Formats: sequence, structure tokens, C-alpha cells
Amino acid sequence: MNSSTLKSRLDLVIETAIASQRLVGAVVLVAKQGELIYHHAAGLADREAGRPMTENTLFRLASVSKPIVSTVAMILVSQGKLALDDNIQTWLPEFSPSLAGGQPAQITVRNLLSHTAGLSYRFFEPDEQGPYALAGVSDGMDNSGISLEENLRRLAAVPLLYAPGTSWGYSLAVDVLGAMLEQVCQQPLGDVVKNLLTGPLDMNDTAFYTANPARLATPYVSDSPVPHRLQEGEKVAAFEDTVGIAYSPLRALDAKAFPSAGAGMISGAHDVMKMLEMLRQGGYPLLTPVQVDEMGRDQTGGLELPDMPGTGFGLGFSVLRDPQAAASPESSGTWRWGGAYGHSWFVDRAAGLSVVAFTNTLYEGMSGAFVNELRDAVYGVKS
Repeated sequence: MNSSTLKSRLDLVIETAIASQRLVGAVVLVAKQGELIYHHAAGLADREAGRPMTENTLFRLASVSKPIVSTVAMILVSQGKLALDDNIQTWLPEFSPSLAGGQPAQITVRNLLSHTAGLSYRFFEPDEQGPYALAGVSDGMDNSGISLEENLRRLAAVPLLYAPGTSWGYSLAVDVLGAMLEQVCQQPLGDVVKNLLTGPLDMNDTAFYTANPARLATPYVSDSPVPHRLQEGEKVAAFEDTVGIAYSPLRALDAKAFPSAGAGMISGAHDVMKMLEMLRQGGYPLLTPVQVDEMGRDQTGGLELPDMPGTGFGLGFSVLRDPQAAASPESSGTWRWGGAYGHSWFVDRAAGLSVVAFTNTLYEGMSGAFVNELRDAVYGVKS
């Protein structure tokens, strides 16, 4: 992989996305066999203030927090404090949602990590009359003012969509996992994450809130002719015929907001790259290669993910089963996921690649053309 030609390809993709007003700003990092071979910050962290994007800019992570907390859970597995097939009621006895017919259900740690628990998200519902909306469930990105314990109480009152382990559905499962980790460690989730993962890896910019708003990227929403600034309380649909995600940008500055393991963290691109590289290289010193391999194994029993052909799900992220079906140059087994505030990342272990692309523009930076354009530029193929 020629670094100069890689740089020119990536620069072109990023600068074109910014010049065409699809993105306001971006930070992109590419590591190959453990060496950072590309790092670039472009555009603006705050357009109205004229503040440039830098590699040290902090971002609201949304679902990029999922692999972070999932890794923490796997560290506890490695320490023998948790087992993947344990019933979560051992630690969360009050969390006992039933099936639609009223039958009891058993949810395991593995179900939570792989999104096969039978849970869902409020933002998938078509309107404000859905069961999650009526129960007042928080997706972890709004300014709900409730506690994590109260959110789980509300969530448990809604019947599961399916028997755990029988289907796949992206969900609040990692928020439930976060509450469970608090009970396992008898500590607030922020302390659990810091003690087990972010502290040991010197991920010093990663937490559930920041007291430094000057470093935080301002979020924008894809719009015509230019992205608009995301407003406090604004709802933006990520999928057709859904009510959308209720956003609270101010949540990132609120130390009292409940720690949403699935959507509530703050970090920088370099911090996330540290964790991905630790996993790509086999987990040392926090995990064993066996545990990392389990994270990267498709846990869905061959189920297809919606609108993601050839893709299954592991423990914390998607797993590419069939590159041809996915029309992707990535190797089979590649890990990938994104975040609703405008982020994507992937790890291709067969190619020795880790890529982090953080933007401040939703949803272009998560699921827009930019994501595949950047991927194809990394591999040197035309989109």
C-alpha cells in the first residue's frame, strides 16, 4: 500500500465531501499493521464560529460507544467475573421482560452483546404511539432526566419482540449491558469503563461527558443546500417511516445524565483507534486472542442484518460474512459499525487494517455515500 497514493485518494474523498457540503468536518485515521499511515483533520468543528477541525477534536459517539462497552464486558469475561451464557437476571433481577404472550424469557450476556435479546429502540417506531414511546423509554441520546435504573424499569415493562436468540434486532441491549456491568463491579459505569479499558489504554479523552466544550465538535444534519446545525431536542429520522432519534447535544456536557452504554459517550478518533488496534492485534494485555475471535464471530446463526447483505453480527459490531454479497472490497470477517452523530469505523484483520472516520454530520458520516467512498479509497478500488 503506497502511502503517497493512499494519501491522495483519501484526501480527495474527504475534501470532495466537504467542498460539496455533504460534510462540515472530519477526522480520518488509517493504521496498517500497527502503523498509523494516514491521519487527517479537515473542514470545521464549528462552522458558525469558524473553528477548524483538528485531530484532537472530541465527538459525541452515539453507537461507537457500543464496541467500547462490549470490550469492557469481554474483559470481565476474561477475568472470570462474567460468562457469555450467564442469565443476566443474576445481576439484574428486576429486569425481566416477558414475551408478547406473557411467557417469561431468559436473556443472556451473549444475547445483549449480539443484539439477539428481543429488545428494540424507540427511534424505530413509526410514531409516538409505539410501545417504547408510550412507556417513556429513552434511547440514550435525549435529555430524559431519568436514571438508568428507571429507563430499565420502563424497558422491562414492554414485551420482547421475539424469544431471545431466535432473531436479530438492533436495540437498547448495550444500555442493559451497561447497567449489568455496574452491578458486576459495584461501581458507576463510567468508573468501570475507565478502570478496565480507557485507563489501561490511555484513552484519556473517552468518558460519558466532557467538561471541555471548546474541544467538542458541533453536530450538523445533512440538508440542502448545506447541513444545518443540530438543535437541542431535534428529531431526525435515520430510517424511512420511523419517528427518528431525539437528540440532545447538551447531554454531552451533563455529568448527571445517565450513562448510556449504547449511545452516550464522548471520545476522539485517536482514542478509538487505540482500542480497535488492541483488538485487531489479539487483545493484549486486556483480552486473549480466543476472546477477540469470539467477538469477531458471527453470533446470529446466519441471519441477515436488515439492509446489510452478506453481514452478520458479533459481540459489539457487525461481521462481514460475504464480501461479494455486500459488494465490498473488505476481507471476509471484517468488523464494522458506525454512530448516528456521523461516524464509521472498520477493522480488516486479514489485511492488517484499522480505519476510523469521525465526522460531525449526520447521517452522511454514518451511512451516506462518504462511508463507501472512503472505504473504496482505502482499498484503491473505484466506487
